[in-house]
Amino acid sequence: MTAIKHALQRDIFTPNDERLLSIVNVCKAGKKKKNCFLCATVTTERPVQVKVVKVKKSDKGDFYKRQIAWTLRDLAVVDAKDAIKENPEFDLHFEKIYKWVASSTAEKNAFISCIWKLNQRYLRKKIDFVNVSSQLLEESVPSGENQSVTGGDEEAVDEYQELNAREEQDIEIMMEGCEYAISNAEAFAERLSRELQVLDGANIQSIMASEKQVNILMKLLDEALKEVDQIELKLSSYEEMLQSVKEQMDQISESNHLIHLSNTNNVKLLSEIEFLVNHLDLAKGHIKALQEGDLASSRGIEACTNAADALLQCMNVALRPGHDMLLAVKQQQQRFSDLREHFARRLASHLNNVFVQQGHDQSSTLAQHSVELTLPNHHPFHRDLLRYAKLMEWLKSTDYGKYEGLTKNYMDYLSRLYEREIKDFFEVAKIKMTGTTKESKKFGLHGSSGKLTGSTSSLNKLSVQSSGNRRSQSSSLLDMGNMSASDLDVADRTKFDKIFEQVLSELEPLCLAEQDFISKFFKLQQHQSIPGTMTEAEDLDGGTSSRQHNSGTPLPVSSEKDMIRQMMIKIFRCIEPELNNLIALGDKIDSFNSLYMLVKMSHHVWTAQNVDPASFLSTTLGNVLVTVKRNFDKCISNQIRQMEEVKISKKSKVGILPFVAEFEEFAGLAESIFKNAERRGDLDKAYTKLIRGVFVNVEKVANESQKTPRDVVMMENFHHIFATLSRLKISCLEAEKKEAKQKYTDHLQSYVIYSLGQPLEKLNHFFEGVEARVAQGIREEEVSYQLAFNKQELRKVIKEYPGKEVKKGLDNLYKKVDKHLCEEENLLQVVWHSMQDEFIRQYKHFEGLIARCYPGSGVTMEFTIQDILDYCSSIAQSH
Repeated sequence: MTAIKHALQRDIFTPNDERLLSIVNVCKAGKKKKNCFLCATVTTERPVQVKVVKVKKSDKGDFYKRQIAWTLRDLAVVDAKDAIKENPEFDLHFEKIYKWVASSTAEKNAFISCIWKLNQRYLRKKIDFVNVSSQLLEESVPSGENQSVTGGDEEAVDEYQELNAREEQDIEIMMEGCEYAISNAEAFAERLSRELQVLDGANIQSIMASEKQVNILMKLLDEALKEVDQIELKLSSYEEMLQSVKEQMDQISESNHLIHLSNTNNVKLLSEIEFLVNHLDLAKGHIKALQEGDLASSRGIEACTNAADALLQCMNVALRPGHDMLLAVKQQQQRFSDLREHFARRLASHLNNVFVQQGHDQSSTLAQHSVELTLPNHHPFHRDLLRYAKLMEWLKSTDYGKYEGLTKNYMDYLSRLYEREIKDFFEVAKIKMTGTTKESKKFGLHGSSGKLTGSTSSLNKLSVQSSGNRRSQSSSLLDMGNMSASDLDVADRTKFDKIFEQVLSELEPLCLAEQDFISKFFKLQQHQSIPGTMTEAEDLDGGTSSRQHNSGTPLPVSSEKDMIRQMMIKIFRCIEPELNNLIALGDKIDSFNSLYMLVKMSHHVWTAQNVDPASFLSTTLGNVLVTVKRNFDKCISNQIRQMEEVKISKKSKVGILPFVAEFEEFAGLAESIFKNAERRGDLDKAYTKLIRGVFVNVEKVANESQKTPRDVVMMENFHHIFATLSRLKISCLEAEKKEAKQKYTDHLQSYVIYSLGQPLEKLNHFFEGVEARVAQGIREEEVSYQLAFNKQELRKVIKEYPGKEVKKGLDNLYKKVDKHLCEEENLLQVVWHSMQDEFIRQYKHFEGLIARCYPGSGVTMEFTIQDILDYCSSIAQSH
């Protein structure tokens, strides 16, 4: 028990400045045995407080914890159950009765005795000790009534005292004089006992020797005892007088404690009141601004904004526990709610009126833009509305329902306004593209504003008309050979390019400015990196119906980004169809316009995606770019189809085929348009398709040609293709350029050989026979001995081809070639020079055979190589 007592003193009471005087191990009566300790303690500071503390062992470890404490002043009755028999049970009456069972009667008696002593020492109050042995209480008081109870208590506390330094030194000296003190304790004890007896005897002899001194000492002691008795009587009287003073001091101490507690509570209450007043008080100026503030002037807007922020701060104050139960707080919160509702309605109504007024004001400016290819500037309207941006943020955080209503109203008003502006803008663009009103009617436009008829049949009719124009052009090219492949010149196409670029340049800043305004005004985050973007326009109402939000619940960040995109789709819902209509019109005016549109649209899509790949402008232009790319592919397919459908005249020479000329025009135009363009890959793919179609259909037409030889058609057209590719230097068609050159060379050689034929026919047949004999094994020098191939036969054949006949044959050949070839390609001299070389080659071949087979015969041709050169030159000059 002593060890436990020391452990409790060290771990529990010393940290609390308390001293443990008595301890008893108990458990509650009538229940399962759960042991605990009741401890009697006093504080070390004055005024001294006496407590009974219940200490319990922790369930989680071997340490003890303080469970509950009662002050001794609150103890009314101590019931020991039985004053005669030993009984471990006892009751303590505090605010209720606690029944205990001690581990032993001795511990119980010691604890009750300590309680009685503490009551006598510090309290002197009426505590009833019931069923407690009077002997137990008397033992607690020594014969002197006024003896202090502290001695016993302190002995109880100080059961163990350490040796001081002198005592330790004496014991060490004693043990050094007896070497076996440690090894034989009994012998050491006997020795100490003998020495003690010797000392006692010496003391007695000394006392007996000084009997006189003893008598004097006894007399002095008696006098001292009398003095002590007198002092004790005085002390008793002083103690009685001080007892009342002590009680008064205790009362004063308790009163001071209560006053201190009251002051502490007052300070805390004042702090709470100051907190509520400072945080839940809205200035009268703010209240007036919220109720009556001018929302039209800049000063009024600023005052309302400050008031709204102050109101929001008051409503968002984090109240401490219990504040919401106060009536004044409830009333103030209700007042704030009413102010918020009133101001939110007033703000929403005012902004709706501003939206409506903007629609009327902006409509009045449409007339001045109707003749110019420009869109009205919305910057002044945005600038005026941005003054309300902070109030919109306040409305979004306090009343999301009204914020959402304002958003829908803004989209409704602005979508109608932008629809009028954009449609008028596109009608002006269509009129400028088609030129005069008379030309506009040709392309399906009518009226002063030039609106499209929108009829599917008219569009189809227009498409047929365009195809018919192309076919008529092809037919004309067969007849005339030098007409352009398009009705529009370069200036018209440049004009279209500028108009289309201006349309895109006007739309881009308009959309970006509106998106930036929506983000700032409605406090929505617009910059994000979301995988995947919307590529199809979605209806806003349908897009948001599946995600309902409670009033006052703001959207998450990703939903805010979607909301910006969907607001832009709703506001500019007419842009994509109007762009598609404009693209369709440009394609029907001239299918080559798709090249301009593809380059311009690709550049603007690339620019928009660099700014924000998920923005409305980027996705809308991306959708329109798909349409432009389809039209471009359709243009390529139409050209290939026209190649396949081309018909040649049976009465006139073919010359350069129309689709070959159209390819040259297309390639030249495309190279000028696609210079440094982002979509070069699309053009390269189109080149590959077109050149294959050109190659295939040139051969097809050449095979079908009746008036012009096949080799001439192939030679002229592939020469034209090679020249075109060499001039334009198209890197992706290098292989086709080499192929065209090869085809041109092959068919030139074939035509020369075919046209030249056998100008010296009989001589040619003669030498073929000579070569046949040599092939049969006859030696060349022996061929002249053959009857059919002797020298006389050779001379006879040679005489049939004098120089005059040779020149006449060559002149007829020149005229024949001139009829076959077209003037625009200018290949006559090239072909004639090739024929001259071929004729000379045949001449040299014949001379070689004569020299080898008829050596020394002196037989030669009637004309020389120089004669052939002179004949060819003379014929070429004469024509």
